[in-house]
Amino acid sequence: MEDTNTKVGNFRWTICFLVFFATTINYLDRQVISLLKPILEKEFNWSESDYSNIVIAFTLAYAIGMLGVGRIIDKIGTKLGYAFSLILWSIAAILHAFANSTFSFAAYRALLGVSEAGNFPAAIKTVAEWFPKKERALATGIFNSGTNIGAILAPIAVPWLAITYSWQMAFIATGAVGLIWLILWFAMYEIPSKHKKLSKAEFDYIHSDVEPEQEKGEESPKIPWLKLLTYKQTWSFILGKFLTDGIWWFFLFWLPAFLISEYGLEGMEVTFPIVVVYTMTCFGSILGGWLPMWFVKSKGWSIVRARKTSMFIYALFPLMVIFSQQAGSVNMWYAVIIIGIAASAHQAWSANIFTTVSDMFPKSSIGSVIGMGGMAGGLGGMAIAKLAGKLFDHYKALGHIQTGYYIMFFICGLAYLTAWFVMFRLLVPKMTPIVDEK
Repeated sequence: MEDTNTKVGNFRWTICFLVFFATTINYLDRQVISLLKPILEKEFNWSESDYSNIVIAFTLAYAIGMLGVGRIIDKIGTKLGYAFSLILWSIAAILHAFANSTFSFAAYRALLGVSEAGNFPAAIKTVAEWFPKKERALATGIFNSGTNIGAILAPIAVPWLAITYSWQMAFIATGAVGLIWLILWFAMYEIPSKHKKLSKAEFDYIHSDVEPEQEKGEESPKIPWLKLLTYKQTWSFILGKFLTDGIWWFFLFWLPAFLISEYGLEGMEVTFPIVVVYTMTCFGSILGGWLPMWFVKSKGWSIVRARKTSMFIYALFPLMVIFSQQAGSVNMWYAVIIIGIAASAHQAWSANIFTTVSDMFPKSSIGSVIGMGGMAGGLGGMAIAKLAGKLFDHYKALGHIQTGYYIMFFICGLAYLTAWFVMFRLLVPKMTPIVDEK
């Protein structure tokens, strides 16, 4: 299989790049506010709870959007669903520039959340349409690394835009990038059965491990939404996302504030540590997708064994973040590296938890299940944001905000092992696929 791309072609990786580009834009737009927090909290007199409530507005709207957007994408298709979502979130990102109060920031943040909810259901559905099962974790890891690239570009571009022009321009410029993607998407995307640039050999390879009726590009009947909730497989994904998504969002929205509070960084000084963290997560995301494929190809393991083993390995690394402050008391870079390792492990975990859906569900229901899990992840993120705001306000008043961060890092460290146990010991130890129902 080592020369598969030479034999069958590699146009599917072009599609993967398009999804990577969209995910990069998604996280670029999402992270702007965390980098402008020092400026905005002075201009609008925000407390830590005010900021956490704005984060909650995003996560709650994201969760609500996730509940329905996956089903919509299943109905109207990946091409239109993805494009519609990106248009809306680009507009929402630009509207932040016109906010003049804490309430209007929360409102525009909610609009961004509900529209950005379309990215991952559409992305995972695209991967399921364009890749065989053995390559899906790698493809997911590659496109998911776009979250890291977006998080790297943001601290480079956003402070510069804010200092050189204004904080409003930072929102406008980053929000407008999505329009470039739309041109490429409409010019290059179509499902495999209708794509004129896809060779028959590559089409056959993409469908080499799916059901016979799907080899011709046909989709099985959609499983009713309520019926999906009766499966342990659905709840495995829902609870896995609920327990771990909020951890990533905590790093995304509070890492700049942690570095500023803990080490007194100012202005552009925060840029390089954040770039280091998210550069590390790029490798974690891609390695996370590669490792289970390596287990399958090199050791002859089943997809199930490879997926579960890989995710257990990834769940161990976040434990290190519990000790990040102690290490950081010696040198800031020890804390930065440890947080980078924990964030990298999350991205490796994320590449695989998404792929468990395409491992266990027919393509026609993937968007719906991803949406359910995405809603649960949003609710988990909302709970983490609310807890963080309360803890930080409380300990800031006592002059010990570092204690608040220690509690949050302790929660972050244990989240993944807890999720792994719930998913693969309690709910789906065999990851049995759902049989299509007529």
